[in-house]
Amino acid sequence: MTAIAKNSICLWYDKDAEAAAHFYASVFPNSAVSKVYTAPGDYPSGQKGDVLMVDFTVCGIPCIGLNGGPAVTHNIAFSFQISTEDQAETDRYWNAIVGNGGQENQCGWCQDKWGVSWQITPRTLIEAMAAGGDEAQRAFSAMMTMDKIDVATIDAARRG
Repeated sequence: MTAIAKNSICLWYDKDAEAAAHFYASVFPNSAVSKVYTAPGDYPSGQKGDVLMVDFTVCGIPCIGLNGGPAVTHNIAFSFQISTEDQAETDRYWNAIVGNGGQENQCGWCQDKWGVSWQITPRTLIEAMAAGGDEAQRAFSAMMTMDKIDVATIDAARRG
């Protein structure tokens, strides 16, 4: 019997929950697709045998992808925040999402082709914000001019 997580994030997709889950598992560490459930009967946006739900993890966070049809779409009110160690890791995740049909947004945010929002956030930016004061203000001001975060620019802003 499959273990059921006490708490999971449920993401509603039109019909591509399985494709999205496999994509996330291919991009992010500690991510996997663990179970695919097919519909036991017809339902408003699908038929018996269609993929209905997918259990997966993203960076260790348990998720459920639900193929619920086109009535509900993702918006920026929900996002995954992925902390990165350096520019190479930032570029890798950003380019995977944007280069696979996604789109760039401001301040380190991007959106995948299914509409899920991602914050690709280098650790140096998080550390600058935690430091507070002038350092946080300089890093924040630099970030406000960016789409993908440029680590060297944030580091320079932190130093003043």
